[in-house]
Amino acid sequence: MNAIEKDLLNIVGIGNLLINEQMSCHTTFKIGGPADIFITPTGYRMLGKVFQYVSEHHLPHLVIGKGSNLIVSDKGIRGIVISTYRMNRISYQGNLVKADSGVDLGKLSLSTAKRGLSGMEFASGIPGSVGGAVFMNAGAYEGEISQVLKQSLILIPDSDGGKTKFRFVHLNNSEHDFSYRHSILQDKSYIHLNSVFELTPGSKSKIEQKIDELTKTRHSKQPWGLPSAGSVFKRPEGYYTGKLIQDCGLKGFRIGDAAVSEKHCGFIVNLGKATAGDVKAVIIHVQKTLLDRYGVLLQTEVRFIGEE
Repeated sequence: MNAIEKDLLNIVGIGNLLINEQMSCHTTFKIGGPADIFITPTGYRMLGKVFQYVSEHHLPHLVIGKGSNLIVSDKGIRGIVISTYRMNRISYQGNLVKADSGVDLGKLSLSTAKRGLSGMEFASGIPGSVGGAVFMNAGAYEGEISQVLKQSLILIPDSDGGKTKFRFVHLNNSEHDFSYRHSILQDKSYIHLNSVFELTPGSKSKIEQKIDELTKTRHSKQPWGLPSAGSVFKRPEGYYTGKLIQDCGLKGFRIGDAAVSEKHCGFIVNLGKATAGDVKAVIIHVQKTLLDRYGVLLQTEVRFIGEE
């Protein structure tokens, strides 16, 4: 164990730091090589100390949640990966619910339903965490995080005389700069800690019924049971991505063990031993085919990270 690993272990404690950890264990695609250091902070102040350390030592780092929107390089990630999945507290105050960055969206949706609070039903099947959902303004079935978010607690870096310090700041909804699959977190070096959502009291049975209906719809139309990163492409204005891909005859198109889903062409699935290279090759082929045939350039929702 080198000096950096020892220092970080002293900050986070045994059990919260892994060396050469395979990222395939931490992404929904089940793809990705090793991260040099993988850290799982359990609280805000621990996370703040980690960021203070990596900043002072100019160490490359990446923050992830459930790894549901990531395609990690087969060579892995050089530097430090910080996962927030152990930061997973949920608390209530009336119709307001506060959820940590690492809270599973499905868990949050079910938790709010049990309280008779409506607004998070759309999130019940999104395979991600609260932090990731805020980061990309996740949405489904005409619902988006931006529609229910009241404020977020963010860790923000400030440069003071050449030295970076971190401070806790609250952002209200408008300060997130939300748009389609976008928030200010994508443009700034902000670290999401928690968000408060303002929901609407309603009938518990009707809320749970809506979640059940959306779950059945997802299971009937989406490739559950196979590793994926959810919807791969952003929807181009005026089109439905899955239909465009299907109309090009690309349903089931496969390179290695990465394939366009037979069930929903907006998804790419891992049929067993797909590599990041396989997935990227399928994406490029789909993009080129649609550009040639329809003049539509598909942009990806997923993020490519790691060593090329």
